[in-house]
Amino acid sequence: MSLEIKVPTVGESITEVTLSQWLKQDGDYVEMDENIAELESDKATFELPAEKAGILRIIAQEGDTLEIGAVVCTIEEGGAPTGDSAPAAAPAAAPAAEASSTAAPAAVASKDEDPDSYAAGTASPAAAKILREKGIDPSTIKGTGKDGRITKEDAEKAQPVAKAAAPAAKPAAPAATTTAAPVAGSRNERREKLSSLRKTIAKRLVAVKNETAMLTTFNEVNMQPIMDLRAKYKDTFKEKFGIGLGFMSFFTKAVTTALAEWPAVNARIEENEIVYSDFADVSIAVSAPKGLVVPVIRNAESMSLEQIEKAIATLAGKARDNKLTIDEMTGGTFTITNGGVFGSMMSTPIINAPQSAILGMHNIIQRPIAENGQVVIRPMMYIALSYDHRIIDGRESVSFLVRVKQLLEDPARLLLGV
Repeated sequence: MSLEIKVPTVGESITEVTLSQWLKQDGDYVEMDENIAELESDKATFELPAEKAGILRIIAQEGDTLEIGAVVCTIEEGGAPTGDSAPAAAPAAAPAAEASSTAAPAAVASKDEDPDSYAAGTASPAAAKILREKGIDPSTIKGTGKDGRITKEDAEKAQPVAKAAAPAAKPAAPAATTTAAPVAGSRNERREKLSSLRKTIAKRLVAVKNETAMLTTFNEVNMQPIMDLRAKYKDTFKEKFGIGLGFMSFFTKAVTTALAEWPAVNARIEENEIVYSDFADVSIAVSAPKGLVVPVIRNAESMSLEQIEKAIATLAGKARDNKLTIDEMTGGTFTITNGGVFGSMMSTPIINAPQSAILGMHNIIQRPIAENGQVVIRPMMYIALSYDHRIIDGRESVSFLVRVKQLLEDPARLLLGV
């Protein structure tokens, strides 16, 4: 009796998934709870386990879009292969193989034992090998052996005269292939089906642009204080906590502090109401193999630098391996994106709906600035805050960004809470 494996329910708003990859082949024996396929929804990629042990019979193909509850495959009754049948066949085949292997040398030996069996123009095995290496046709050689047989000495003395003439006789073949080969600057195209994740990203980004009053304000941060602090304590930090000290944890701490002071930046609109959160669930934009994902650090306002760094490392690792769950990517109240890792100098990030604001980090560049009446070179970073002007006014957005700048340029404030 076979068991149908169907697409499971993975979320309230998800009605279909895409079969991205089979992890097992048709006809394979699978164990119960063994992962047999990867399914991709518009929010995450998840694995499909076998609900019983048996023989897998594939129904849906890779790339198919399946509704929730659709049959993906069946598992038939069947035991695991014991491996007894294959070894049993091997010994039976062995005598035949031995017989054939012994027959071949016998034939060769009989030929070697009777040198007179070679006809005129025939090369001995040693001579034939030499002629092959030189690329010479044996029919063009006059043998000096018995009955005109080509000896080893004849082959060694032979000169590849015919080979030199051959290239002149073949100009036509390369000409034909040259015309068929693509020329430089060819205009080739290829098409790929949009993944469910990419479709959702496209829809949400367009919706944000059309449904929000999005505006962006900019500022710049002198990163020298944080870089000095990080350089001084990064080895001790890693030795004590087992993880590196990056810039993202400083930005996250600065953001959570500023969000507590300007709660509208941490709010969202739901129908005719503004919902204010007294916690900061910070979404961190991560570039994954299948597209941009934004896993969430829960209650980041109560976390230390070490806890934030570990949370980011864990979530980023899952994103790269396509192992993020839907729960890990929903419910954020504010987003941080770092385009600087790719070399971005300045950008206007798009809000991650239903949130109302997003902070963009950018590349750190050594630039001249005025400091205490003198021109000095400092590592500077542009930061950008895109926000929904429907609930966040200019005063709040600019003040929020100035507060983030203040905390980053004087990181002691992060520890003292001032």
